Amino acid sequence: MNMQIIPPSFPSETKERFVDAMAALANGVSIVTTNGPAGKFGLTVSAVTSVSAEPPILLACLNRKNVAVSAINRNHRFAINILNVESQEIAQVFAGRAVGGKHYDFDQHGWTEGQALGLPILKTATASFECELESYHDAGTHRIFLGRVISALRGDTEPMVYSNHNYGRMTKT
Repeated sequence: MNMQIIPPSFPSETKERFVDAMAALANGVSIVTTNGPAGKFGLTVSAVTSVSAEPPILLACLNRKNVAVSAINRNHRFAINILNVESQEIAQVFAGRAVGGKHYDFDQHGWTEGQALGLPILKTATASFECELESYHDAGTHRIFLGRVISALRGDTEPMVYSNHNYGRMTKT
C-alpha cells in the first residue's frame, strides 16, 4: 500500500469544536474483537467503513491507548460486529462504561467463535466480519486497521446508529 504524507498548510481546528461538529454525524456502532496469542479483547467503535469490495477490505479506527490495538497487531486478525438497535448495554460494556458489571466482559451477551478465524462474534450482531490484518497506519490518537475480509455474515436485525452522543435507530422517510 502506498501512503504519502502531506505537510499541513493551515493550523488544525480545536479538539472541542471538532468533537462538537462531529457529533452531528450519524455512524453505525460496532465492537471490534480479536483473539490469539496476545489474548482476547474487544472495543466499541463508530469508525468502521468499507474500503473495497474486490478484494473485500474493511477499515476500523481504534484509539491507540486501548490494549486491543497491540493485541490486533500481534494476533494479525480482528472481527467487526455491527450492533443491532437493541445493543446499547453491550456497546457501553465494550466502551469501558459498563453499568453494574465488568468492562470488556465476554462472559455475557452471547458470544460465539467465528467459523473462519475463531474470533469473538456476537450472536445478535446485525452483521459480522472476520478479517485478516492487511496493514495499519497511525493518525493522531488512533490506529487505522485495514483488514481483508475472510468471512461475512448477515443477520436480520436493524442496525444501531450513534449521533449527538446518543444511540438510536434509522427512520424511514
